[in-house]
Amino acid sequence: MTEARGPAGPRGGRNARPAPGTPCWVSLMARGPDAAQEFYAALFGWEFRPGPQQLGPYVRALLDGREVAGIGQLPPDRHLPVAWTPYLASDDVDRTAEAVRHRGGTIGVGPLDAAEAGRLAIGSDPAGAVFGLWQAAAHLGTAVTGVPGTPAWNELMTFESASVAKFYESVFGYRQEAVVSADFDYVTLHLDGRPVAGIHGVGGALPRDRGPHWMTFFEVADLEEALERLADLGGHVLKPARDGVRGRTAMVADPEGARFSLLQSAR
Repeated sequence: MTEARGPAGPRGGRNARPAPGTPCWVSLMARGPDAAQEFYAALFGWEFRPGPQQLGPYVRALLDGREVAGIGQLPPDRHLPVAWTPYLASDDVDRTAEAVRHRGGTIGVGPLDAAEAGRLAIGSDPAGAVFGLWQAAAHLGTAVTGVPGTPAWNELMTFESASVAKFYESVFGYRQEAVVSADFDYVTLHLDGRPVAGIHGVGGALPRDRGPHWMTFFEVADLEEALERLADLGGHVLKPARDGVRGRTAMVADPEGARFSLLQSAR
């Protein structure tokens, strides 16, 4: 789980602007946002309020009154996958977007202002994985971490880690720490000595209908109970529960097919 989110307040709250490169927000683009809100409200206990509408209908998810994530609507004429997208903090989105382009990535949306909240862009790395950029103004990003129902970790699923890790390192200044293993391709990205995200090279195991993509892990108190609730709500378990370095995890999908993981952190 990332800890590079600035000084913490009570129950894991974040009170400061996140350091550049820190995953600071996550948004779901859904075809049926109302149904998505019902699903995640029942799964995580989220409530919702309207957010900036620059990219269409959009709400912010709240946990105990604090913002944790966003849900927007995919344009009906765009044939894009329903997916969660992490946003990486930037002090200057325009400059970071130019760095993305210069190092082989693309920018598909923006940079543009999101009302008084901040400035954003959405791009992809050279392998095609989509991510966002966020320059905070009134909206700093996820306001609480480390409790059930909050984003806990972000991991890039891609063909191989080495080349794409160089891209993220050159754009955001990460330090890489690779797992030394002949059969496990994994790099952890660090900022200021703290892990903030991972890159997992899985080769041909990538789903053909998805390609390289970022995966968000959400904290849960009891993984088995959360998986039962997810199934009752119409979600799907894609990979069963297993133990890992960060705790016990399972890869799942919501009723529209958006993939994410549930994490019961090791204590």
